[in-house]
Amino acid sequence: MSDLLQMGRLAKKAGKQLAQTTNEQRTNVLADISHRLLTHTEALIEANQQDIQAAQEKGLPASTIDRLMIDEKRIQAMREGIREVINQPDPLHQLISEETRPSGLTIKAITVPLGVIGMIYESRPNVTIDAAALAIKSGNAMILRGGKEALCTNKALVQVIQEALANQQLDTHCIQLIESTDRSLVDEMLTMNEIFDVIIPRGGKSLIERVVNNARVPVIQTGTGNNTLYVDQSADLDKALPLVENAKCQRISVCNCIENLLVHRAVAASFLPRLVQQLKAYPMTYYGDETVCSLIEALPADDQLYACEFLDYKLAVKVVDSMAEVLAFIDTYGTHHSECILAQSPEAITEFLNGVDAAAVYVNASTRFSDGFEYGMGCEIGISTQKLHARGPMGLKALTTIQYQAEADYLIRS
Repeated sequence: MSDLLQMGRLAKKAGKQLAQTTNEQRTNVLADISHRLLTHTEALIEANQQDIQAAQEKGLPASTIDRLMIDEKRIQAMREGIREVINQPDPLHQLISEETRPSGLTIKAITVPLGVIGMIYESRPNVTIDAAALAIKSGNAMILRGGKEALCTNKALVQVIQEALANQQLDTHCIQLIESTDRSLVDEMLTMNEIFDVIIPRGGKSLIERVVNNARVPVIQTGTGNNTLYVDQSADLDKALPLVENAKCQRISVCNCIENLLVHRAVAASFLPRLVQQLKAYPMTYYGDETVCSLIEALPADDQLYACEFLDYKLAVKVVDSMAEVLAFIDTYGTHHSECILAQSPEAITEFLNGVDAAAVYVNASTRFSDGFEYGMGCEIGISTQKLHARGPMGLKALTTIQYQAEADYLIRS
C-alpha cells in the first residue's frame, strides 16, 4: 500500500467522524487553531524564514517570495479569516427544499460534506490555513499538497492545526500534509477516485492545466487572473486614477489584480499620461499598441503579452473604439476571473455586464474585491472560473453537496 493511499484511507475515516460533529465542536477547533497561530507566531515566522532564505538563494522572483512570506500581519489576517468562518452559519444539514409527493413520500434536500478533498497549491502558506478552516467547518477531510518552496512553513502550520484537532478530541487525520516533494504524487492523487471526492488546484496556469488535463477525480478549477479593466469615455477620470492604481499595484502577486487596461480612444490622450504620473512610485513597465506608444513610454504589445498573467509591475494597455472591441478583447484574452468597467453611462455599464463572461464583473470597483473575505465568506478555498458546482470566490457553501432524504410510512411504489 502506498503512503498516499494510507493517508487517503485515514482521511476517509476521519472525515466520517468530522461530518457527524456539531457546529459547536467544529468551531471550537477553529478557535483553537486561531489561538495557536497567535501563540506559535514566532515559531511560524522562523519556519517561514527557512523557506524565504531558500527561495532567495534559488533566485526566485520577487512576486513568488511575496506570496511565500508570512509575518505577524499576515498571521493576523489568517486569524481574522478564521474568525469570519467561525461566525458563518453551520453549512451542514441545512434544508434546501422539502416536498410531500402525492404518493405520500416526503422528500427533503439537505446539505452534506463533499467528503475527502485534495488541495494542490503552490507557494502561498495562507492557503494552508484558509483551506483547512473551511474544510473543518464544512465537515470535510482534506489532504494538502503545497508547493515545495513553502514546505517548512506548511509543516509548521499543519502541526498547529493537528494540535488543535487533538486538543478537541478529533482525529488529526482530518487535515494532512503531503510532505514529499515528489511530483509523481500529484499524478497519483489525480487518479485516486476511491479516496478523493474532489481535487481543487490553486496556483499558476501550468499547475491548473496539469490537474485538469490529467485528473480522473472531479476537479473544481480555480483559474489564473488575466483580468482587464476598461476605462469608458464616460468614466470619471479623477476617480479612475486611484482605482486603477489599486487594481494593479496594491499587491501585484495575486490573481485578482489587473494585467490589461483598455481605454476608450476619446479619453486616452488625457488619461494615459496622468496614469503614468499616478503610478510613478512603482517600477512600472507598460506595453501597448501603436496609439499607446505614441502617448506614453511603452514597449510594443502583442497577443502573448495581452494573454500574460504578469504578477509583476507590468501592464498591457490598448486603446479601443467601441464596447464591441472591449468584449471581443476580454473573450480573446480573459480567463473568466474578474473584469471591470469604469463608466458613468448606464448603457455602457449594462452592455458590459451583459456581455462579459466572468465569475465576477465589477462596475466602478476594483477587481481586488474578488476575495472570499470581501464577499463575507471569511477564508476562501479559491476563485472558481468554471460554471458547474461553484463559481467565483468559494466559501463554505462550495464545499457541500446535496443529499435527498425521503421518508414515509412503509410506503411501496405502485
